[in-house]
Amino acid sequence: MATVEERVKAITARVLGLELDEIKSEHSFTQDLGAESVQSIELVAMFEEEFGIEMDEDAALAVETVGGAVEFITQVCRQQGVELEE
Repeated sequence: MATVEERVKAITARVLGLELDEIKSEHSFTQDLGAESVQSIELVAMFEEEFGIEMDEDAALAVETVGGAVEFITQVCRQQGVELEE
């Protein structure tokens, strides 16, 4: 199984139509990767589906960077008892 970071980057690449190697942890979803609000909502939904979690949408949409999303999702998974590969 892939790490949280690998899974987040794979979903981000798919939703935003980017190459996997274009996505870095420090990248902002909107500034660097060009995500629009509709795509940001789609990303949240895809992350929830991928990890089997429920995220607070406002809190999730407030996350600005890919690395921030990895940390946020990891934290939510721990709170909801979802097993993760480190």
